[in-house]
Amino acid sequence: MDYHVIFQPYGRRGDVPSGTSLLEAGQKLGISIRSDCGGGGTCGKCKVQVVSENRPPAKQTVLSPLTAEELEYLTAEEIDRGFRLACQAYVLANVLISIPEESRELNQIILESGVKRTLHLNPAVRAYAVHCPAGSLTNQTADWERVKFELEHNHNLPQILIIDYSALISLPDVLRKQNGEVTLYVWENKEVIGVQAGLESLNLGVAIDLGSTTVVAYLCDLTNGKVLGIESIVNPQVKYGEDVLARITYALNGPESLNDLHNIIIDGINSLIKKLNNHTHTAAADIHDVVIVGNTVMHHLLLKINPQYLGRLPFLAAIQSAVDLRARDLGIQINPGGKIYILPNEGGFVGADNVADLIAEEPYNGDKLKLIIDIGTNGEIALANRKILAVTSCATGPAMEGAQIKFGMRAATGAIERVTIDPENLKTDYKVIGKDEWASENPATEARGICGSGIIDIVAELFKSGVINKTGKFVMSAPSARLRKNDDGKIEFVIAWKEETAIGKDITITQGDIRAIQLAKAALYTGAKYLMSKYNIEKVDEIILAGAFGNYIKPENALLLGMFPDCPLEDIIAVGNAAGDGAKSALLDVDKRFEAQEIARRSVLVETAVETDFQAQFAYAIYIPHAKDNFPQLKSILEKIPQWDKIVTTNK
Repeated sequence: MDYHVIFQPYGRRGDVPSGTSLLEAGQKLGISIRSDCGGGGTCGKCKVQVVSENRPPAKQTVLSPLTAEELEYLTAEEIDRGFRLACQAYVLANVLISIPEESRELNQIILESGVKRTLHLNPAVRAYAVHCPAGSLTNQTADWERVKFELEHNHNLPQILIIDYSALISLPDVLRKQNGEVTLYVWENKEVIGVQAGLESLNLGVAIDLGSTTVVAYLCDLTNGKVLGIESIVNPQVKYGEDVLARITYALNGPESLNDLHNIIIDGINSLIKKLNNHTHTAAADIHDVVIVGNTVMHHLLLKINPQYLGRLPFLAAIQSAVDLRARDLGIQINPGGKIYILPNEGGFVGADNVADLIAEEPYNGDKLKLIIDIGTNGEIALANRKILAVTSCATGPAMEGAQIKFGMRAATGAIERVTIDPENLKTDYKVIGKDEWASENPATEARGICGSGIIDIVAELFKSGVINKTGKFVMSAPSARLRKNDDGKIEFVIAWKEETAIGKDITITQGDIRAIQLAKAALYTGAKYLMSKYNIEKVDEIILAGAFGNYIKPENALLLGMFPDCPLEDIIAVGNAAGDGAKSALLDVDKRFEAQEIARRSVLVETAVETDFQAQFAYAIYIPHAKDNFPQLKSILEKIPQWDKIVTTNK
């Protein structure tokens, strides 16, 4: 039996089968309800409210009974007021649902750009214009053989040239549209993969950075190297899990679940390509080459390869080398004969996105020893110069992107992105995305939550102000009404009072939030230190922060927390979306693809999970900034911290 569900304030309504979760009902009706855990009942972010009911006959309920997960995340007052978790509540009758402000999925601010780089133009697909004489009764040479002759004699292409089946099907008609004038798209001087009537046609390619959280696509002109358009989306797979491990777990449910993960990302890529074409007034048929980079799990899900073996020892990928296939094999909607090239993986969870970082930055061509850190739900780290090339991955989890944090959210309008705390009176000031002024300059009720860069600021500022100690625990003697116990008896610190917010609630940071950040930063630090210890490296020359998170965090605060080893602040450099830059370079220059293969082959994979002292090293790194390691570059900052004299004594 179907029941009618209405979602307010959107006014969206429709019928869904009995037993459908409210989260699934929303997705079916085009409503995006926030669900950082992908519907697993572990984040508590998908709160909705039953505001009106059309009750069925006696003793039946509108929704399924409360679950243990809901009892954990909902307060007694919220339950009283009809709040439920959308992923846990199943429709059993007609129902009207209100989605509160904090549960509405907003458009995320996605970092699309990197740094300015010089890219060499040598594409894998080139366009060749020819005028092919018509056949006749006296010259009955077939269409393809006549075209191949022209390519060989006028463009010095080899006799062994072949033609793709889809191009062959269209060749006879195309050849006769403009009296033999035709443009042929040739892949690596080996194969004609597309044909188009006329001598002036577009030859386009798309570079895609397939991240766990965001997907960015760049439309490039393969004849001149220009970027014609950039589009981005939140990875639609997030509804099945915020991080790669959650998606692996979902895929274990069986072939249908793996298909879900595969199909939804293919649909997402096709939507990006459609947007690029619409905004640049081009056509999908003009796109002949696509390069994709992503971590190993994203790589496998894109290719519909079961990722389960990545999630268990010895963490083996199905393939390390690059993958080269037809767009039609994946269902990517470009020219039918178009090519898809996926950069190689390095091993384990270190994937093609890390290779893309490396071919963009090229640390292996210089003497400076660089630590390249791409911070995401799956952190990837490389230690490299012309002598050393070692990589590792670390499970940072989604906390640094706002998930697993009570008032955490992605970097969208209304997210608190910068925070300062006065150490004298603990007065808090903050800035939200979408506003140029800080709250103290222009008070407004626009704050909805806290994104990753804001969370890093908060924990660092609490530490500098003496509100938390080196273990991350709150110091209850701190003199401020902002430090309090909530209704559940748990300690929290108020960042924004409810009168200042768009959600009508105090936005706070909790002990659990701080712990989540400590665990994430400890994973990064431990991974970096293992790479360095393998080569007896005491310090690096530069730390390169790649990706959106690294671009927006304040390096001083990240170093203060111990997210990475000590380094002069001026040598901590954010390079934006380096993975996207690497994908573009491989799209525009086929030599970069060979370079990527060599880098993946040369990289030494350091698997931290097998280190015998990993747990001990990780435990040391949980401390702020660290239980043992010193940070001389932060001396001037640390000496101002009230409890620092005790920390120095302990470290000694």
